[in-house]
Amino acid sequence: MNAKRTLLVAIVVTALVSLFGVSSPAHAGVRVGIGFNVGIAPPPLRYEYVAPYPGPGFVWVGGFWDWRPYYHRYIWVPGYWARPPYPRAHWVTPRYYRHYYHRGYWR
Repeated sequence: MNAKRTLLVAIVVTALVSLFGVSSPAHAGVRVGIGFNVGIAPPPLRYEYVAPYPGPGFVWVGGFWDWRPYYHRYIWVPGYWARPPYPRAHWVTPRYYRHYYHRGYWR
């Protein structure tokens, strides 16, 4: 399978998993992580200002480099406050390991 087709399959699978994999509390304990071969390590993380805490129930999702296949490069996603999608969920940051990029997800 060529690289473009592999990347397309990974994107489709990631979209389907995010659509169906954590859509209900019954799946809250399921760990979902899909990595795809990028071959390029992301740049170093940027220093960023943490905005004031908006209120109870919010968690800080730190800024990260996200791989954008359309542009064939990483794009900086600034940090933000978010409400977890289900109780006791926490954000797992994106990571790059041995030429594979793993997108961030709620766990």
